[in-house]
Amino acid sequence: MAVALTGLVSAANIASLALLSHQLLHHGSPNGRELIVSGALIWLTNVLIFGLWYWQTDRGGAGRRAAGQDGPPDFLFPQMNDDRIEPANWRPQFIDYLYVSLTNALALSPTDTMPLSPMAKSIMGIQSLVSLVTIGLIVARAVNILQ
Repeated sequence: MAVALTGLVSAANIASLALLSHQLLHHGSPNGRELIVSGALIWLTNVLIFGLWYWQTDRGGAGRRAAGQDGPPDFLFPQMNDDRIEPANWRPQFIDYLYVSLTNALALSPTDTMPLSPMAKSIMGIQSLVSLVTIGLIVARAVNILQ
């Protein structure tokens, strides 16, 4: 149920971005302030929803991780590389996934946490594309309007 709801919100956010982009490219000059607010909300939703995606999919999901029945990791966190930093049984929390989402949305690529599985790579790629369009088209156009 949680994955389905996350998918629905993701689709709605991407549809909002597509509609806003279409409106921006095919119609007159929009209000710059409204465009910045819309772009910021789409980008922020992108960060939050993909943080949920990472949290819900890594190692079979949050429930499996909490029960200690998790599978192989989908993400390689820095804490997993050195037992002197964290114990060998360290598991990421939601804040770790939210941080991965934030850095992926800002850098448009993984930073310190590497995707290992095809699913993780696909999800990170989609997030980067949404972020690129949001920042590159919407916010840049809004800044140009406001000058």
